Amino acid sequence: ITGGVGCGKSAVLAYLESEYAAVVTELDEVAKNLQKSGQECFGQIVAQFGVEILGDDGELDRSRLAEIVFRDPEKNLQKLNTIVHPKVKKKWVREDIARKRKDGVGLYVIEAALLPTAGYESICDEMWYIYAEEPVRRRRMKESRGYTDEKITQMIASQPTERMFRESCGHMIDNSGTIGKY
Repeated sequence: ITGGVGCGKSAVLAYLESEYAAVVTELDEVAKNLQKSGQECFGQIVAQFGVEILGDDGELDRSRLAEIVFRDPEKNLQKLNTIVHPKVKKKWVREDIARKRKDGVGLYVIEAALLPTAGYESICDEMWYIYAEEPVRRRRMKESRGYTDEKITQMIASQPTERMFRESCGHMIDNSGTIGKY
């Protein structure tokens, strides 16, 4: 499952969990765990972006890191993704899929906005693009997360284009409306 921020991927994931007993792995959460102090990505991120991204507790201050990344997303987001995503894919997702197969899990769903650009085609049997019109996405992010127009614009600009999502995915779900019971 992939799509830009505010497209409603979480609602689709919740539906797949409740109606199909899917096991869902949100790659952003996996990445956050691998970025904690003492974990595999932490030292490389600090070396790349500097100690000013650390909070008083010695952990990454995600707000400070985001400021640096979104100041020049073309350069800095690429650097961050080069550190984090290979470890997420190789070290965690592949191993988790193997464990879940042994446990007899029938439907394993990976969610990430970067699936089309991070080489997950070799792992995924299918890739679904969750789409929502930009005004809907903006409204959702303002209401649910309190984001400003400027922050939303930066976030959307840092993600793959709609064209890339459509070309990379075999299926598209238009999630511009509301989800009801089927």
